[in-house]
Order: sequence, then structure tokens, then C-alpha cells
Amino acid sequence: MIQYILKRLGTAVFVLLGVTLVTFILMNVVPGDPVLVMLGQDAEPEIVERLREELGMNRPLAVQYLSFVGNALRGDLGRSYFTGEPVTELVARRFANTVQLALIAYVVSVIVGISVGVISALKRGKWQDKTLMSIVILFMSAPAFWVAMVLQIIFGLYLEVLPISGFYNPNIPTRFAPWQFYVLPCLALGLRFAASNARFTRTAMLDVIGQDYVRTARAKGLNERIVISSHAIKNALIPIITLSGAQLGTLMAGAMLTETVFSIPGIGLLTVRSMLDRDLPVLQGCVIYIASVFVITYLVVDILYAVIDPRIRVSSRKAES
Repeated sequence: MIQYILKRLGTAVFVLLGVTLVTFILMNVVPGDPVLVMLGQDAEPEIVERLREELGMNRPLAVQYLSFVGNALRGDLGRSYFTGEPVTELVARRFANTVQLALIAYVVSVIVGISVGVISALKRGKWQDKTLMSIVILFMSAPAFWVAMVLQIIFGLYLEVLPISGFYNPNIPTRFAPWQFYVLPCLALGLRFAASNARFTRTAMLDVIGQDYVRTARAKGLNERIVISSHAIKNALIPIITLSGAQLGTLMAGAMLTETVFSIPGIGLLTVRSMLDRDLPVLQGCVIYIASVFVITYLVVDILYAVIDPRIRVSSRKAES
């Protein structure tokens, strides 16, 4: 087991190094000079060159990259071109908002999605199944920003029971409770992922329910609830863990559209604004953060795989030998 985890850790480190290299190259070959963005197109050439030298942008790309990696290993991702604020502190502050939003939306997506998928599978072909799957298809096909705007219009503008943007700020007077600021963005994110979970869970459950060991458990006279909980759901967990793990990585990386629509100061909104401003250090920091989230998420999923299904560890050892 330890050897399996170490192998996955080595792969994760290799992937992160590859991401930093690709990101750095793309940031430096994309058209548009960040120095001219900061100073304006009419800036004096002497001032442009002096600022370029201060930022270290006149050095060879290889030197810049090695310097960037060395600083990143010490936790220094540079400073914003526009605010001068350390990128690490900026990303860390936005990270807190993204985590709050992501975890609540993730809980909603898992609980609602798996519950709907199990019910739909057990009621296959009946009106409950058809109704639930129709709702699932609706949310899967609807764009995230459209769902967010519909929720804003209904609950924010018409009913006026929930705030339509922003996070709670104790310094700004409002009639809404702090928890109310989470409802709409978490629903906009969670329901869409819940629809994917529901459809995936239904498929996995139908496949497991038709297996011989489930029919044998029923033939032995076991209670249907025990058959479903102890045999069917447990064995359908592996593909569901894969999807849920990928969803958590996506949510933790920052939902750009949702954060932009609701004006939530998270990683997603920070990434969008740094792209528009050509603030390369901030953009690089956001990309590395997003890549790290995905790598860590899939690492955890791989380990959970090995814990739930020992056959994966065995096949991994065979492949090595």
C-alpha cells in the first residue's frame, strides 16, 4: 500500500512540474505586453525598459523559469503587477471563499445526486424514474450561468428573499443573514453537479442490481434495505467516487462562471480578472493552485480506490513486475 501511494506521489510531483513549465511558456508567448498594459501604449521607451528590468522580464526565459520554480518551492509566487500584493497572500485569501462555496455545493451535489440516482434505479421504468430523470437531463443540459441567472431572477428580484450577489460582509449593513449569501451560488453549482451524480449513480446501481451476488442475497431472504445498502450501493461506489472526486477538484479550483455571476471574490473570479488585466504573476499563481487542487484530488481518489478495492493494488504490483 505504501509503495502504491509513493508511486502516485511521484507522478503527482512530475505533473505539477509539467504544469509550471507549460504555464510559464504560455504566459510569455501569448500576445500582449503586461508592461504596456500597466503603463499604457504611449509610455516612454526608457520607462518601459526600466520597469521591465525591475520586474526581471529582460532576462532569458530559462533563467526566469528556474527563478520562478525556486521561489515557488519557498512559497513565493511573486507579486501582482498592479497592486504589489504577494500572490501567495492574494490566492490564500480568495481560497477561503472558494472553499466555503465549494464544500457546501459539493455536499449538496453528493447527497442530492446519489439519493436521486438510487431512487431512480430502484423505481426503474416507473413514473418516479421518468420524472426524476427528466429533471436531471434539464439541469445537465442547462449552462451554469443560465441556472445562476434564473435563480437570481426568481429568488432575488421577484421574491426578494435571498441576496443576488456577493459574500457576507459584516461592515456593510444588510437585511440578509450570513447563511443566505451561500444559498443561491451553492444551489447554482450543486444542482448541476447533482444531476451528473444522479445519472451516474442510476447507471452504476442498475449494473450492480443485476449481478448474481445481489440476486443471491435476495434469494437468501435478506431484508431489501440490507441488500441495497450493504451489497448494491457499496459495490457501486467505485465509479461514483471517480466522478465525485473530479467534481470536488472542479469546485475547489474555483467556479469561474458562478463566481463571476454572483461577484464572489474567489479563485475563479481572481483568475478571470488576472487574465483580463494581464497580471501574469497572479494568473500563474491561480493556474498552479488549480493544477495542485486537481492533482491532489485525483491522488486522494486513487488512494481511496486502493482502499475500497484491493484488486487495484494487486494489478498495480503485477504491472510493475
